[in-house]
Amino acid sequence: MALINSLPAYRRGITPFRRGLEVGMAHGYWLLGPFVTFNPLRNTDVTNIVGLLSTIGLLVISTILISLYGYSDPPAPTSTLTTPRPPAELASSEGWNEYGSGFLIGGIGGAIFAYFLLANFSAIQALLNG
Repeated sequence: MALINSLPAYRRGITPFRRGLEVGMAHGYWLLGPFVTFNPLRNTDVTNIVGLLSTIGLLVISTILISLYGYSDPPAPTSTLTTPRPPAELASSEGWNEYGSGFLIGGIGGAIFAYFLLANFSAIQALLNG
């Protein structure tokens, strides 16, 4: 129960924008890997940039869907055994709109950070090996 309540979606005292920012950073960072590994141009020099653009495309689509959900007058989050006090901010379209904005910014930032690590992998490895 403590693990669930410490996730950004349920953590108390943070804004919907920050919730979306943290969730977006994680999604952007981890989504880049499959897009780099399994894209049609994986055996070329542009595989990393194609993966980055694909990841950003999926994040934009996901943000549009989050915004559409927010405009559909979403129901208030229900309390469960593991989350007895869900965030009330996500019961309004304004809260979901802030969440979606944070998700997009965090997701693109996480994807760019992962791209930077992949593009400079040999330099980072040389730096760490001394």
